[in-house]
Amino acid sequence: MTHHIVVLGAGYAGLVAAKLAARQAGTKVTLVNQRDHFVERVRLHQLATGQRLRDLPLTELLAGTGIELVVDTVTGIDADARTVRLAHAERLGYDTLVYALGSQADLGLVPGAAEHAHTVASLDQAERLRSRLRGGGTAVVVGGGLTGIEAAAELAECLPEVKVRLVTEGALGGALSRKAQRHLNAVFARLGVEVHEHVRVAEVRDDHVTLEGGDRLGADVTIWTTGFRVPELAREAGFSVDDSGRLLVDPTLRSVSHPEVYGIGDAAAVRTADGMELRMACATGLPVAQQAVRAIAARRAGRTPKPVRFRYANQCVSLGRHDGLIQFVRGDDSPVEMVLTGRVAAAYKEAIVRGTVIALRHPGMPTQMPGR
Repeated sequence: MTHHIVVLGAGYAGLVAAKLAARQAGTKVTLVNQRDHFVERVRLHQLATGQRLRDLPLTELLAGTGIELVVDTVTGIDADARTVRLAHAERLGYDTLVYALGSQADLGLVPGAAEHAHTVASLDQAERLRSRLRGGGTAVVVGGGLTGIEAAAELAECLPEVKVRLVTEGALGGALSRKAQRHLNAVFARLGVEVHEHVRVAEVRDDHVTLEGGDRLGADVTIWTTGFRVPELAREAGFSVDDSGRLLVDPTLRSVSHPEVYGIGDAAAVRTADGMELRMACATGLPVAQQAVRAIAARRAGRTPKPVRFRYANQCVSLGRHDGLIQFVRGDDSPVEMVLTGRVAAAYKEAIVRGTVIALRHPGMPTQMPGR
């Protein structure tokens, strides 16, 4: 009997999982995605500055795999009936469900963000931001994580007519090594990015942000890069989830409440057997997808799957098109002092991003993809 695997979401993790699952004998794979194109999410800050991204139709990426692509929106999951409800098509039944619906920016953290802030977390949002930035003015980037750092640097380099300010609750690059922080500060000074450290945004308006304490920063455009949320579909289906709604999975990526469901990517709370929680990143999504498919195949063959194994290698940060930062890390993602900077680092990061698309076209089974 054919085993039907339904994969929800064609991001980095979902696309790799679908293509690898389709190689299993006696398997039918259906991939459900809202768009008919793959979106290079790690490049959306480039799109926002007016750069063109590669055209990556899913039909091309799936050619020859035998995977059924359904372009539709998932509206619900019936766990008892093992079916997926769609906005415009018949329900899909599944024997195994791979939950890979990703994440979005959380604009509900402070008043006014949902109404006035832009993000680089989705294609539509990045395109709207691109249109908004054409008028120049002042842009305030809220969030000093890697997404905020990349967005601020890209804006300052590619759009010199835009005054860029970055607001962060901690120090700029506070989770990186001292060498990395020094390089970030030097690059931001060279690019003219105005950095406001150790402050929080209390409110977003159409022409300014208000900081805790009452100070205001003028902002023709506010770009929100801090905080992410996941779809509520797992919680609504009755799957066990954490406080943020991410699917709770065991060390083999299987739902702790529904053994026919596996979770990968940003929408799953993935921990290794020794308890290390993996962060939301393309660098974790691809290898975790590979290991989930291994686990599915092992159980179908009557074998006990191995728990997820993962070691971080580095964090790759683009600082515009001509500079970058490679922060080398320990296996638990904590930084060491060793860094790579400048044009070499920019080329390294670009090679990683290009290599990721190659991995999507021809996925194998490595244990880790190096990069953010």
